[in-house]
Amino acid sequence: MSIIIPPLPRSTRVNAGGHLEVGGCDVAGLAGEFGTPLFIYDEQEIRSRCREYRRAFESRAEGARIIYASKAFACLALFQLMAEEGLSLDVASGGELFTALSAWFPPEEIFLHGNANTRDELHQAVRNEVGHVVLDSLDELGVLDEVAAQAGRIQPVLLRVTPGIEAHTHDYIQTGKQDSKFGFTLSEDAALAAVKAAMAAAHLELMGLHCHIGSQIFSMEPYRKTAAVIADFMAQCREQLGFECRLLDMGGGLGIAYTADDQPPSVADYAEAVTSAVAAETRRAGLELPRIAVEPGRSIVANAGLTAYEIETIKSIPGVRKYAAVNGGMSDNLRPALYGAAYTALIASRPEAAPTETVTIAGKHCESGDILVKDAPLPDPAPGDILVTPATGAYGYSMASNYNGQPRPAVVFVRDGNARVVIRRETYEDLIRLNERSQ
Repeated sequence: MSIIIPPLPRSTRVNAGGHLEVGGCDVAGLAGEFGTPLFIYDEQEIRSRCREYRRAFESRAEGARIIYASKAFACLALFQLMAEEGLSLDVASGGELFTALSAWFPPEEIFLHGNANTRDELHQAVRNEVGHVVLDSLDELGVLDEVAAQAGRIQPVLLRVTPGIEAHTHDYIQTGKQDSKFGFTLSEDAALAAVKAAMAAAHLELMGLHCHIGSQIFSMEPYRKTAAVIADFMAQCREQLGFECRLLDMGGGLGIAYTADDQPPSVADYAEAVTSAVAAETRRAGLELPRIAVEPGRSIVANAGLTAYEIETIKSIPGVRKYAAVNGGMSDNLRPALYGAAYTALIASRPEAAPTETVTIAGKHCESGDILVKDAPLPDPAPGDILVTPATGAYGYSMASNYNGQPRPAVVFVRDGNARVVIRRETYEDLIRLNERSQ
C-alpha cells in the first residue's frame, strides 16, 4: 500500500484495491455504507494532535493549559474524546455549553466565551459552575456579577483584551485588531477600566487575561508582538491597580494545510514562539510568569477530517470550463463561498491516477457562488464517482445549514478499520420537525 501526503490524515493509504483508505477504512466503502455527503474523521489523528499540543506546551511551560476551541467542530463524541485526552474546552454559546455538559465534560474545565452572551447563557454557566467565563464587555460584566450573586457563587473570570495586533489572515478571521467586535481595547484605558471593574465586582474573581488575534495564521511574529503588548498591560495593571495576572490565555489561530502549497508552522514551532515570547516579555516587564493557556481548534481537527460526495453531473462549457456537480456544497462547507477558501479534490476509487483534465467542483445549491473547488486536476471524473475534499474537519459541519432543504450530513469516526456514526444523517422529517401546520 502507498501513502497519500497531507492535507489528508496521516493514516491515509491507497489500499490493495487501489482505493483511498483512512483509519483503515475504504472511503468509497464508507460512502456506500453511510451515504453521501459524509464527514469522515480519523479519530487517532485527533488524539495524536491533542497529545502533540500537550507535549509541546507542557514541556515548555509548567502548568500550560490546552483549551479546545469547540466552534471548529462540536459533538458529544468529540467532547468525550477531549476529556479523555486531558484538554479543557472553550464554548461560545449556550448550545455548545449544553452539548459539553451533555457529554459529561468536567464543568470546571470549561471556558465560556462570546461577545453577546445572554443572561440565560450566563445563568447556565454559573449554575453549572463552569471554570471560567471570559468577559467581553462591561455590560456582560455587570450581568454576570448579578447572576453570580443570585446563585451565591464567586465566578472565576478572564478579561478579553484586544491587543491591536493585525494577524496576516483574512479580514473576517482577524480578531485582535483595534477595530474589532471582540474584547476591551487598550486605547483610552478601556481595558484598564474593565480590570478595575472586574476587581471591584463582589461575585467575580479576576484570574487573568485573554487575547486572540485571529485564525489560520502562519507567521509567528504576531504572537511575539502580542506577548509584548500584553506584558506591558499586565505591568500597568499591577502598578496602577495591584492586579497580578495568574492565567494568560493567548488564544489560538495556528494555521493548517488546506492544499499542498500551504506550509504552516508545526505545533512545536507555535509552542516555542508563544511560550518563549511570554516568558521573555514578562521577564522584561519585571512580572511573575503566569500560567499559559492556548485555544487550538482548527489545528486539532481540520486535517483529521474529510468529506465524501457523489458526483451527480458533468457539464462542459466549450472554451470556458468543465463542471462536476456533487450532492452537497455550501450547506456542508460554507468556507469557499464565505472566505474564498481553497481546497483540493481527488477521486476515492483512483486517488493516485494521473489527472486528465481540470474540473471545477460545484455544489448543488441555487447560488452561483456555490463552488467547492475551482480548477481541480482530476482523472476523468464521471457521475457516480466518490469525490473527496480533504481538510474539512474544521468549520464544515459546525457551519452547516439546511439551505435549499438539504439535510445535514452524517459524521463518522474511523479507527483501526472500524467506523462509528457520531452524528446521524438528518432526514426530510428532521427538516420539518419544529414546524407547525396551519389549522
